[in-house]
Amino acid sequence: MKEVKFIQMKDGDKEDYDFLINHEVEHTKGTADRLLKALVELDEGLSGYKITRLGHSLQSATRAWRDGADIDWIVSTLLHDIGDIYAPYNHDEYAASILRPFVREQCTWVIEKHGIFQMLYYGKHVGSNPHKREKYKEHIYFQDCSDFCELWDQKSFDPDYDTKSIDFFAPMVREVFARKPYNPIFMRQSEREPLQTH
Repeated sequence: MKEVKFIQMKDGDKEDYDFLINHEVEHTKGTADRLLKALVELDEGLSGYKITRLGHSLQSATRAWRDGADIDWIVSTLLHDIGDIYAPYNHDEYAASILRPFVREQCTWVIEKHGIFQMLYYGKHVGSNPHKREKYKEHIYFQDCSDFCELWDQKSFDPDYDTKSIDFFAPMVREVFARKPYNPIFMRQSEREPLQTH
């Protein structure tokens, strides 16, 4: 079978949907490599910073790695701005939706909210509320997001920083995206891991 028999979903049968599921599962095995390619494509987007958007992503992840962060933190940090090209107004939510099936809830929440938390650094300069993050003050991951922004994101625009290459991080991305999606072993709701271990 090379394609389904139906032209309307309601007309599909078990054979059609078994075929599609197997086809889609096979396709998902290339997700990590497609994401790595998309990271490189960040360099085609608007920048204006002293380093490229890819450089920023790599530098942020390098800082996480040097701080002894675990693989969920490192991969989440590497991909935190992957939505900049395709979802410039909600890039944080875009990145979180990609990560959500594969990393723990803590990392997904931080990536989803980091855009709001970053307003602390520039909100007053663009007419936005720099303290918008305060609405999450009682959230279990509030401090994690604050630390993520301070330690890894906002300071990672340094052209002189010794940044690891995309090839260094590629095996970590492949490991995370090879996980079974939504596996409770990795989801770990309401659990926290430190950003820094040394």
